Amino acid sequence: MKDIFPIPPIPALSRAIQPLADYLGFEILPLHIHEIVISALFYTFVQLVVSPVLSNFFFPQVYGAMSRSKKINWDVHVVSLIQSLLINSLALWCMFTDQERTNMNNDWKERIWGYIGTPAMVAALACGYFIWDLVITLLNLNVFGLGLLAHAVSALAVFSFGFRPFLNYYSCTFILYELSTPFLNFHWFFDKLNMTGSRAQLYNGIALIATFFSCRLVYGMYMSTWVYRDMWNAVWEGPSVEWITNPDAANGIAVRAYGAGAKPIPLWLFILYVASNICLNSLNVHWFFKMISAVRKRFVPAAPKTEVEVKKAQ
Repeated sequence: MKDIFPIPPIPALSRAIQPLADYLGFEILPLHIHEIVISALFYTFVQLVVSPVLSNFFFPQVYGAMSRSKKINWDVHVVSLIQSLLINSLALWCMFTDQERTNMNNDWKERIWGYIGTPAMVAALACGYFIWDLVITLLNLNVFGLGLLAHAVSALAVFSFGFRPFLNYYSCTFILYELSTPFLNFHWFFDKLNMTGSRAQLYNGIALIATFFSCRLVYGMYMSTWVYRDMWNAVWEGPSVEWITNPDAANGIAVRAYGAGAKPIPLWLFILYVASNICLNSLNVHWFFKMISAVRKRFVPAAPKTEVEVKKAQ
């Protein structure tokens, strides 16, 4: 299926990035660099313009009273909410409508080296967000912490190597980690809008825990085993790759054709992906238990203090 992004590749931008793409071995990066740049600029615009304007209009007393660091945190949650809604919709649409991607299901070599326009577009838009996220986290490390920095670095590494192309098939799969993110952001906003402990926050908390557990822990780790297996096969065996012109391919460009005798993927790439994936999954497990604790604090009454604890507090 062709890339449906409404803006075609920008020749000047593609030429500018070509030397870096050649150096890194990111053969399809020039075809999608405009999507990365536009995505990063869009989320920057949402953070700097859209969020402050709408927040001051709808929540002037809450947003207006915040300090600079708290406003940054608020704006970042607005960006995260918008991004997760957009990228989840695109990923699900791609998975259910792209027949070319469906045809890759039974061929591990295509899942590793295959290239299709729509999953690559999803990966490019995600990379744009992760670049924005990395910059914001570095500039405000005291606000967001090392955990979110590790997440931004790992996520950007995993998705950027898709422009070799590599694991293009899985880009939509792993972006579905974000299905729980809208509920996470709503949970945070309920606290800031003095709705802590409300029925709306309770229902949202149930949806948050359910989607986080099912999407990130169960589905995410299950699909990780598929990726590890495919990559391990590719370490020892690989197709020869020949670029051929295909008018039906994304943007009318080339696609992969397979033969015999190509070099397998380098071991360092396998190690990098496994390490990044383990980092992300470990963070998800850590955040899941913190999430349960945070929800319980809002809805489970604290046990009354004993006489000894009261005396210690005095």
